[in-house]
Amino acid sequence: MATASADLKIRRRLGRSELMVTPIGLGCWQFSKGRGLFGNYWTVLDDGEIQRILGLAINGGINWFDTAEAYGKGESEKALSKGLQNLGKSPGEVVIATKWNPVLRRSSSISGTIDTRLQNLAPFPIDLHQIHNPFSLSSVKSQVRAMAGLVHEKKIRYVGISNFSRGQMERARQELQKSGLPLVSNQVRYSLLDRRIEANGVLEAAKDLGISIIAYSPLAQGILTGKFHDDPQLIKSRSGFRKYMGAFKPRGLEKSRPVVEALRRIAPKYGATAAQVALNWLIAFHGEIVVAIPGASRVEQVHDLTAAMSFRLSDEDMEEMDRISSPFKKS
Repeated sequence: MATASADLKIRRRLGRSELMVTPIGLGCWQFSKGRGLFGNYWTVLDDGEIQRILGLAINGGINWFDTAEAYGKGESEKALSKGLQNLGKSPGEVVIATKWNPVLRRSSSISGTIDTRLQNLAPFPIDLHQIHNPFSLSSVKSQVRAMAGLVHEKKIRYVGISNFSRGQMERARQELQKSGLPLVSNQVRYSLLDRRIEANGVLEAAKDLGISIIAYSPLAQGILTGKFHDDPQLIKSRSGFRKYMGAFKPRGLEKSRPVVEALRRIAPKYGATAAQVALNWLIAFHGEIVVAIPGASRVEQVHDLTAAMSFRLSDEDMEEMDRISSPFKKS
């Protein structure tokens, strides 16, 4: 286990870039406005609610936001830009990450869609542009070369990837190196209930290569808050396909119950919630290599995200959470 600063609000360097980000950013999938293939996963938020969520995140210390082309077919990007502008934010005051959707597309789509990304996010620049997943019709090398071209054209600052395996990540890094550029990050699913990157080589390679891990679903889509254990029927009222996932069924909830109970046992020591402890473990256990992008679809959820950076778990408590959640290192 790596040591970490006691003050988790200190900004960290994202990979080998000049981007300095808070250990927790805000994931913005929930700003999709109900559009697109996965837009109905979340309750539709109006502009006022989005602005309130962004304002509370910023006031709580968060300085970066992650969105994507696939989130509402660009609606999330537009809503993020509008909300930040209404809050009086200017380019350079926040860090913006977005993603290109590669599904059923070739690498030529990267340059073909970048102007739309820039228009949606204007006046904010794209600090980090990521390949959303490896399922393009073009090779990883071809995609990465196209991304490098955008850096050289000064349309984006840095390149990242998402959902890439160890081998795919290493190939992407090698190709970027030929252009004199770093691979900054790999955005992957990672939480106390999904620790597969510790077993499949992704985390180990990221540490060796100086690539940041951006953890999405860091609260396992709300399971680590414990609310679904308290009321298993709660999932039925949630929009999207989450209600059909095994993790939310009785058997899945029983499997995760020991982790939630441990979080709740530890939380009072820090005046924290289970969710805050889960996030704190994620951003501290491996030093500074892991940052997280939980989402928030209600203003009351934002406090959990920002408060998770206000304390540091003891080594003993981190080791206990490591031990109890170790079964989730397996697929």
